Amino acid sequence: MRFWPDNFYEEWRERGVATELLHDVEPIPPERLLQQIWLHQRLRREGLVTTDGRPVRILHPGFWNHESGPDFQKAIIQFGTDTPQVGAVEIDLSSSLWKGHGHEGNPRYGEVVLHVIWEGASKPTGRPTLIMKPALDAPLGELALWFAAEGLPKPHAIIGQCSAPLQNLGVAALNELLRQAAQVRLHRKATQLQARARDAGWEQTLWEFTLAALGYKHNHWPMRRLGELTPWALAGSADSVILEARLLGLGNLLPRETKAGSDSLHLRRLWDAWWREADAASPLVLPRASWCMAGIRPANQPARRLALGAGWLADGKLMARLEDWLLRSVPVSALAESLEEVLAISAHEFWEFHWTLRSPRFATPQPLLGSARATDLAVNVFLPWLWMRAVTGQNASMRRVAEERYFAWPSGQDNSTLKLGRQRLMGHTSSKIFHTAAAQQGLLQITRDFCDHSNALCQNCHFPELVKVWQVRMSH
Repeated sequence: MRFWPDNFYEEWRERGVATELLHDVEPIPPERLLQQIWLHQRLRREGLVTTDGRPVRILHPGFWNHESGPDFQKAIIQFGTDTPQVGAVEIDLSSSLWKGHGHEGNPRYGEVVLHVIWEGASKPTGRPTLIMKPALDAPLGELALWFAAEGLPKPHAIIGQCSAPLQNLGVAALNELLRQAAQVRLHRKATQLQARARDAGWEQTLWEFTLAALGYKHNHWPMRRLGELTPWALAGSADSVILEARLLGLGNLLPRETKAGSDSLHLRRLWDAWWREADAASPLVLPRASWCMAGIRPANQPARRLALGAGWLADGKLMARLEDWLLRSVPVSALAESLEEVLAISAHEFWEFHWTLRSPRFATPQPLLGSARATDLAVNVFLPWLWMRAVTGQNASMRRVAEERYFAWPSGQDNSTLKLGRQRLMGHTSSKIFHTAAAQQGLLQITRDFCDHSNALCQNCHFPELVKVWQVRMSH
């Protein structure tokens, strides 16, 4: 379904990029599409069962391997109530390809803990097998179009062939092209939320994607898994300390030992709450291998983010607060600040003064959520979630306001991906023309749709042609 009939970029994208992929999805989808489905877990994650009848939980899909060997490395898979296993995942069209591709007897595939196949009867491979086709969270054609924006690793940072025609566009024409690309990105995020909400409901989907966004690229999947466990965390209590203890306990993030001093009091409180439930919750606890702590900024430590999430859960009104916020009149200059107020929790006597449960105390308090993170949550989760709820509920005014805020939101924090996109597309790394977060989102969408599907030399890339057609269109 196209939400913006006059969106030239969306029309061109579907005709020039996605259609090529759509031609291949039936009757036999390309393995790369199946790999993308697995990477993003576009599956109905509850009720997954192996071909021998064992329930299977995907705690982490693993890291996509673009070299020889199994398709995904370091995945974390739990079968029934067994201890989660860390290993590889191989994805094939059918189980017969385990032998056909020479996996049997190949030592590189000895670490495969799950064989994922598209369809067909499962033939013995010595590995648990999961059939993907009946577990998709959306029709395959819809997923193919959604994944047209997911490319291979980014090309090197050289100026692309689209740079010259883009520089010939006027500011108004460039901004309109970015706006239309941002529309596509909004729809793409919103449809993923909608697909999950069909199974889990809108509020549960909000928790899962909000916590996942707080995990950033390092810890997206373990945080999302904890989001899936929020009904368990909420059972029988709305006390913020108990909720924090449950989230940290389920995440396997509580240190085993306390140290002397007043700062250890909070950790003792958490353990006092968790030890009573630890045994019963043991089948749900994430392995420590789920987490990647290297290279994380101190403010983004998972335990600190989960304490913020516990505060939202204890309040119990996040969904209602967001809906009320959308219907309030807020000037553009105050959007981030107004959202920060919605997301604020009561002062936390421990986490406002610590990065981790074991770190030294700060001299002055630090906020649990700043404007940069509020902007990330707004454009990546909250506004797409609110927009799609309005679309499905046929609430035109709510949809209009969500779109207005999405396109008016001031630009967010710059990053290496945006800099690379500006260098390839614009021939420079200056961010001066990107005054809104939507313009940044539009740039990201263009690089996903085109740069990531080409190489460093821009071979077979349709985007330079699109820009030339766009320039003629805008000149009339």
